Amino acid sequence: MGASTTTVADIKRFSLRVSVELALAAGLTFVPASAFAGAPTAVVPQSVIYPGQEIATHALKEVTVTNPNIRDDYVHTAAELQGKVATRTLLPGRVIPAASVREPYAVKRGSKVRIVFATDGLTISAPGMPLANATVGDFIRVRNVDTGVTVSGTVTADDTVEVAAR
Repeated sequence: MGASTTTVADIKRFSLRVSVELALAAGLTFVPASAFAGAPTAVVPQSVIYPGQEIATHALKEVTVTNPNIRDDYVHTAAELQGKVATRTLLPGRVIPAASVREPYAVKRGSKVRIVFATDGLTISAPGMPLANATVGDFIRVRNVDTGVTVSGTVTADDTVEVAAR
């Protein structure tokens, strides 16, 4: 009878087969990596993010979505959260609903802003105080600090509210 030789490759194959059989016996299932190629991704926090806290992209992790029944109203990439602020507590390992984040406020209630009215080469500006928090593009009410008159306008960059003629 001839001697049989066992190679390293044979040992690795046997070891892999035993590992797979044990995992299957324990109730685990295997899904090939190719099944997740092109699968949707979701963003989950790595630690608790509180309401009003700016979301730092280094505190996020992108994961592959394996649940086909999950609703599609969540944030898919970390880039979507660049510069956003949480509106509710975001828990680690849980997907972030798109409605749970907002743009940061450009003006805050009670802060100083500049009210600007511009038409046909005429520009009038006055100091004002917003009566609500708002992001760029929001239509808000602002009180003129000098006169006490309340006007409405659109928030623009640099703590400015543009007022239009009625």
